[in-house]
Amino acid sequence: MSEPTGDLPLELSRGSLQAKSGEAPRGQPGEPPDEPTVRIIPLGGLGEIGLNMMALETGGDLIAVDCGLMFPDDEMPGIDYAIPDFSYLRATRDHLRGVILTHAHEDHIGALPYLLHELDVPVFGPRMALALAGERLREHGLLERARLHPVEPRRAFTLGAFRIEPLRVTHSVVDGLGYGIETPVGTLVHTGDFKLDPHPIDGERSDYHRLAELGERGVLCLMADSTNVDRPGTTPSEREVGKALAERFRRAPGRIILATFASHVHRVQQVLDLANALGRRVALVGRSMETTVRLASELGYLRVPDGLILPLEDLTNLPAHRQVILSTGSQGEPNSALALMAQDEHKYVRVTEGDLVVLSARIIPGHERTVTRVVNQLLRLGAEVLWEQVAFVHVSGHASQDELRLMLNLVRPQFFIPVHGEYRHLLAHGRLAKDAGVPAERVLVIEDGQGVALTKAAARLLQRLPVDRVLVDGKGIGDVGHVVLRDRQLLAEAGMVVVAVTVDRRTGEIVAGPEIVSRGWVYERESEAVLAEAKAVLREALAARSGEEPSSPETPAPPSPLTGLTKDELAALLRGTLRRFITQRYERKPIVLPIVLEA
Repeated sequence: MSEPTGDLPLELSRGSLQAKSGEAPRGQPGEPPDEPTVRIIPLGGLGEIGLNMMALETGGDLIAVDCGLMFPDDEMPGIDYAIPDFSYLRATRDHLRGVILTHAHEDHIGALPYLLHELDVPVFGPRMALALAGERLREHGLLERARLHPVEPRRAFTLGAFRIEPLRVTHSVVDGLGYGIETPVGTLVHTGDFKLDPHPIDGERSDYHRLAELGERGVLCLMADSTNVDRPGTTPSEREVGKALAERFRRAPGRIILATFASHVHRVQQVLDLANALGRRVALVGRSMETTVRLASELGYLRVPDGLILPLEDLTNLPAHRQVILSTGSQGEPNSALALMAQDEHKYVRVTEGDLVVLSARIIPGHERTVTRVVNQLLRLGAEVLWEQVAFVHVSGHASQDELRLMLNLVRPQFFIPVHGEYRHLLAHGRLAKDAGVPAERVLVIEDGQGVALTKAAARLLQRLPVDRVLVDGKGIGDVGHVVLRDRQLLAEAGMVVVAVTVDRRTGEIVAGPEIVSRGWVYERESEAVLAEAKAVLREALAARSGEEPSSPETPAPPSPLTGLTKDELAALLRGTLRRFITQRYERKPIVLPIVLEA
């Protein structure tokens, strides 16, 4: 496939490429039209945490790296999650050769069912990622027709013009991969999410040697994880948190409740090993925890001693000092098992003095309030509570500054694109790359939709794609946009008032109303005087428009036509009058919804 028109053929010669919407670097005319290029087009994950998806294109072939979702924040009320905008992939569907997955986290695999519902393309990835993605696909009724192909480190495969070699990297999930991707233009390296753990739980170290070999041969572009770029030094090994947990477990007098991400199989393995060594038994709580432990055990990533795991109702019959509950809910999710325990509403578990509760996970930005609420409730029940801010109970799965420098020095790319992070992360990673020796003009700081075309010696911006987050709300995909979100936020902040009148469709006379129903403005049962005052104001406005004297509830005026007033104009009159009354009288701005019925 030839490159789409609309590119900006501008060669970069000075300064780093920090692309903004509608902006392109200035320079000399680019390479000849027939010179081969590889196009790198981020569809998600550059400018935010989550939603990871990167399109790579050369000649007539296109592949996508990852297909992740994003969980909603406070600005997405009622939304289940967001997925990438697949518009570009739809437009190039005949050239899409496949999707390659880096690892099993939802922000890298969670949107796969929505893509495969539209596009029948093969999916390649590590076995654990495919197993968890398969569970998602089964829920959507897509598993039987999905083409899922497991890959192994250093066993290359070909998709069109791309020769793809999986590379082992360590992360907070088992079976993490990066990729070395050979193209007619040069080799690309995508790290996926990674850290350089020297002592991983499963013994599978990052493939330093192969990364260095690729660097020695020559790498055109490195795309590397930016999440922890603001953290100096190196990220501690997962074994270090295991040692800290062992000390806490040995000192715990009663039951231990540990909440972590279900996908963190290495953390789960350490908890199981500690429980077994101390003569405790374990119950799994949470559907995702049960599913992940089952799949990881079947695939050989998790070793579970016989008889260690019991149903929760059986575990609670044991003495407290022999119990370990391994749960989801580390982010304080309102309906999670841990939150129910904190509220003393769980069916089987009553948290008491002597219990140790460990939130062994990073607090995701935006969840601080819910986590703090759960911590306070657990403390009130008498438990000892440990979390990231007060104890060493978690280590990150992402590389810190020294590891990021090492990756740059191993790969020694001609061009560098920071990925996976908010803009502040991308910018800081770009600066770190410059400090590590990458020329400033070859550091490409771009965001979602801003593609780059690379030749063997130059880079140029492409016309920016209009990508946006696609919101999933129940069975609706993309039908909730910014206007609906704004209305939801207004409803949550100020409430809603409905005012209804009935008019005679023949004469235009008001034959009933106005009636007012309120939600979130005032409590109707205790605000009869307020509602009566609002109705009086509306009657005055209607009477003034019809030329009649204002009526009252005791002596209503006879019906009269609102001369020349259409239904829309009557609705506008009701809305404007009630808005002004509420604003002037109470300094509130609820949504006012007028309803005009015909009889």
